[in-house]
Amino acid sequence: MSKTPATRRRIGVITTSRADYSHLYWPLREMAAHPGVDLAVFVLGAHLSPDFGNTVQQIERDGFPIQARIECLLSSDTDTAMAKTIGLAILGLADALAAWRPDLLLLIADRYEMLAPASVATALRIPIAHIEGGEVSQGAIDDQVRNALTKLAHIHFTSTPTARRRVIAMGEEPARVHHAGAPSLDHLRRSKLLPRPALEAQLGLSLTPPTLLAAWHPVTILKDTNAEADALFAALAQSPGQLLFVYPNADAGSRALIVRTRALVETRPHTHIFVNLDPHTYWSLLANFDAMVGNSSSGIMEAASFALPVVNVGIRQQGRERARNIIDAPAETSAILAAIRHALSPEFRNSLRGMVNPYGDGTASQTIVRVLTSVSLDGILIKQSAPLFPASERDSERPSESTHER
Repeated sequence: MSKTPATRRRIGVITTSRADYSHLYWPLREMAAHPGVDLAVFVLGAHLSPDFGNTVQQIERDGFPIQARIECLLSSDTDTAMAKTIGLAILGLADALAAWRPDLLLLIADRYEMLAPASVATALRIPIAHIEGGEVSQGAIDDQVRNALTKLAHIHFTSTPTARRRVIAMGEEPARVHHAGAPSLDHLRRSKLLPRPALEAQLGLSLTPPTLLAAWHPVTILKDTNAEADALFAALAQSPGQLLFVYPNADAGSRALIVRTRALVETRPHTHIFVNLDPHTYWSLLANFDAMVGNSSSGIMEAASFALPVVNVGIRQQGRERARNIIDAPAETSAILAAIRHALSPEFRNSLRGMVNPYGDGTASQTIVRVLTSVSLDGILIKQSAPLFPASERDSERPSESTHER
């Protein structure tokens, strides 16, 4: 392969599922159009799985250059399979990244599979840029993954000012940490959403109120990742109106959730399940639903842009910044039903008028690509350690009396 001219910067982007791809779409579009970028997409995980919709086909339709397809997702429903998926991804990515050698590798968020490209890039001395660090989701292993990616990365793009401060508090140099906003919100500014009649025609159903969107994922911090699901499914079986379910993430316990969801579809009238919804359709749905229920980060990060009431159930999103459209409910059937009734009330919906989404205004991709294409790569692999204490505290530090006693 001939070498890329020095004026063009090689940027590799990792995508593992529909979730991160919807966030990466507009940064990818910006980079694909940038004259100074040689873009390559590395596709792995659920994207290549028929069980999860073969969503690599969406990347192909969008025309982004796929450099490598890494088969790594085990057809299993256990945490052991998740661990082995990381190992298989490392093996495949080691060859793919060594062959193409990007100048920068862009990762996003907190999926466990992202540990694989971060580890490979570290060994190959490829600088890492990371989107959406500094957030908190205490009910999932995502929290640990996100923090690990932050410490392995060399450039950071955070969704909120608070997240930026948290990344800096972890010892990252402030000049490397950029507040960009959540790139998923760029769809709102840059995509033309489907009007209700076109959306109904595309989905083959009528969005008769009240219509609920349910998005539920395994709670991966728990030994039984579906321990909170009983209360949710019991509440949904009793909830009013139409219900649209979207597939869970490919985590331990996801297949059991799919079986359970299909059973609900069979027994509850006006209930539908979708394996995948492309970002354009999904955003259009958020603009037309009456409420959302579940434990998805989308309910926290994106629904606020539509002032959509969200019933956030259980511990998965515990600790995340949230807007006033969120109604938190413990994983108890009665509490979830009460929260759904509150979310559907005209009074609550009216109270959300004029609210602001703390995750940004839909301009993240411009900030991300500007930094990726202009940041100096000289010495970027060498990060300076933050001082252990501010100078004033260090100078005045004295052993305490209790220390003397020890």
